[in-house]
Amino acid sequence: MASVERDETRENRIEQEIIVDAEDKEDRAMGWYYYLDDTLEFPFMGKWKKKSRKTSTIEEKPVEVLGMAPEDDCLKDMYVEVAYIGGKEDDVHSAKLSDIEAVDADGDTQEAIADWMYWLARGYKF
Repeated sequence: MASVERDETRENRIEQEIIVDAEDKEDRAMGWYYYLDDTLEFPFMGKWKKKSRKTSTIEEKPVEVLGMAPEDDCLKDMYVEVAYIGGKEDDVHSAKLSDIEAVDADGDTQEAIADWMYWLARGYKF
């Protein structure tokens, strides 16, 4: 059951722009990948919300979102590459886009992330 109400504007954008020619799971995944890669304005600052393995609490870490993870990593979920603020230059991690809260992103970036979160909240699958 979907956890958000149907949004016709988002539904139309998803159907007409993101997965318009998709015939299977891989096509839908790549539709989302290229939509996000083209729409998100990298880099942007964000908070990476992830569950601590030790305490099961949600930790928020400030990160710079550098870009999309490689295509092959995004066939089951959308991942972005992030660097911890103040971390080592080569300290880059992959994070689920759904675990990222954009802090200072432009409007198009915010909308594209909201589209992805809507897709997940509606319970849609590739």
